[in-house]
Amino acid sequence: MISELAEVDAGAVVGMGCKVWQLAQIREDAVVGHSCVIGRGAYVGAGVRIGDNVKLQNFALVYEPAVLGDGVFVGPGAILTNDRNPRSTDPVGRLKSGGDWNAEGVVVAAGASIGAGAVVLGGISIGEWAMVGAGAVVVHDVPDHGLAVGNPARLIGWVGRSGKRLRADGKQWICPATGETYDRTDRGLRLCDAGEVADQ
Repeated sequence: MISELAEVDAGAVVGMGCKVWQLAQIREDAVVGHSCVIGRGAYVGAGVRIGDNVKLQNFALVYEPAVLGDGVFVGPGAILTNDRNPRSTDPVGRLKSGGDWNAEGVVVAAGASIGAGAVVLGGISIGEWAMVGAGAVVVHDVPDHGLAVGNPARLIGWVGRSGKRLRADGKQWICPATGETYDRTDRGLRLCDAGEVADQ
């Protein structure tokens, strides 16, 4: 379902089962996976890659060359930027064009969530199932299952696949909603398999 009031470039690919609401814009060469929701006024930049089952809420802005994994959530008014040194003009005052700078895309791994009004600087990676709090300004990478809040955003804990904050239990972390057990890796936390949980 694509609203008549949305603007989807002929060179963009939008997967089956997607909903693209009013005033959304999907630029050339963007690829949107299956069963995604692109909210009212959302922006998907040229060449952006979006996985399956992704939700971009109203007025979320995703600038190229961002890559969003499957199941990512981007809250209302959140912005994934692409230029850490923005200038309208060059040093002699000429208006800059696209060829005058190198875009640095944000990478958001599968299952991660970006809260309403958050800003993620270009070149940042958000790990699998991580969560960025509403209004946060993310200037450093967020590890898998990390919970980052504030300005600048800082890691304050861990979240499970349910989105609930995990509680520490010795060297592991437990989800209060699902009972799933997680342990630490060099990338953040990871879900233990059934055998590992049973051994605890």
